[in-house]
Amino acid sequence: MAPSLPVANPPRRPEWMKVRAPSADSRYFDVKKLIHGASLNTICEEARCPNISECWGRGTATFQILGDTCTRACRYCYVTSGRPEHPPDPLEPLRLAQTAKKMALRHVVVTSVDRDDIPDRGAGHYAATIRLLKRHVPQATVEVLTPDFLGVEEQALRTVLAERPDVFNHNIETVRRLHRRMRGAKASYDTALWLLRRAKELADYPVLTKSGIIVGLGETNDEVVDTMRDLREHGVDVVTIGQYLQPSSKHATIARWVHPDEFRWFREQGEALGFGSVFSGPLVRSSYRADEQRHAAATGRGALAY
Repeated sequence: MAPSLPVANPPRRPEWMKVRAPSADSRYFDVKKLIHGASLNTICEEARCPNISECWGRGTATFQILGDTCTRACRYCYVTSGRPEHPPDPLEPLRLAQTAKKMALRHVVVTSVDRDDIPDRGAGHYAATIRLLKRHVPQATVEVLTPDFLGVEEQALRTVLAERPDVFNHNIETVRRLHRRMRGAKASYDTALWLLRRAKELADYPVLTKSGIIVGLGETNDEVVDTMRDLREHGVDVVTIGQYLQPSSKHATIARWVHPDEFRWFREQGEALGFGSVFSGPLVRSSYRADEQRHAAATGRGALAY
């Protein structure tokens, strides 16, 4: 059974959730200038990621394509939701690839908003981005964190995987019991699992598959393990587990602060289930140290906690 551990009162942020501001001598400001100068979006900023100072200070960022407006309205997500005013920018993939080259990235993570308003749900834009990254930054591995491509899942997967991303990531986000409540009627726990399994089946090369879980939304620790078990049964290689942070008063409230000891327990359970890599910690996000996640899974280094 999962450990039952004392936690801080949810309204007050515990010490283990505090992060440092960027220092004047870090690469943070150089990265910010590059990204804004290329008119690119990042999930780091759009989702108010707590690790932005660390990651940008290391010279890494997770690019967000297909605009800054999502056609979904998940209860935990800070990204702007609504009806996008513009079609995808056809020059965005090139600007992204050129920026990744300037940053000398060795591993590039690309995610996006949901675009239920366009026929292919953005799959072609993903494909173009991967293709140009491989042309302009051939030394880099490419990771995509995709939406569910509602209604065109099979063809969208074929389109994206034809460009051979090194890592295919789709976040399941939360446990089965809370999935519909947190993600809305359009999203499906079982579709997320299907998408991850089908990516493995369709790829004609050894693609790594990956998914992420947010905790602190009201799930039990045993439900988290059940979700990890479901992911493993669908062939997922890498899993990330991190604490939910309420981005505004309009979003789902934090049910509790999950203690670091519990994150270590999740790591142990994931290791026992056979994941190639488990990144589990209060500040972990799906793209946090994504290069290390991929390397850990590829080299058999195993589970890690932060």
